[in-house]
Amino acid sequence: MCRVKVNGFVHPAQRDPRRLLSDHLRHDLGLTGTHVGCEHGVCGCCTVLFDGAPVRSCLMLAVQAEGHEVSTVEGLAVLGAPLHPVQQAFHECHGLQCGFCTPGFVMSVVGLLAQHPNPTREQIEEGISGNLCRCTGYASIRRAVQRASELSQQTPSPLRGEGWGKGR
Repeated sequence: MCRVKVNGFVHPAQRDPRRLLSDHLRHDLGLTGTHVGCEHGVCGCCTVLFDGAPVRSCLMLAVQAEGHEVSTVEGLAVLGAPLHPVQQAFHECHGLQCGFCTPGFVMSVVGLLAQHPNPTREQIEEGISGNLCRCTGYASIRRAVQRASELSQQTPSPLRGEGWGKGR
């Protein structure tokens, strides 16, 4: 049995060396916001933060997460609390349609803004390049990233040790 820290809480994980992190999150922990689209690391729907950096959870084994911090879309805002700035920006800018790809985009953008609080257009393009959307095109998503940057400047961030999840 290994222990995996997800959204600030330590969870036991079976030491099945073949169990993907995406499957562990969805099936063992019930964190179904992490979607699995292609199972080959191409679509980005399964993106989570691994020690603050966006990774494809369908390409990682759960045992690789031992000793690391994994953050999923469920960890961004607790029930009854305001939305995370990135979630709020996607809502305001209509950066989603069917919603299947949205959690992956949101987690990629959270990681992007942690590295580049005021991203350039090129940094935005690079930051979302690992995520595919078959419904929207990308204009509204790019606007959402810019809006999220503005909102993040006004709002505490757990990735900077402020606000949500602090003290978990």
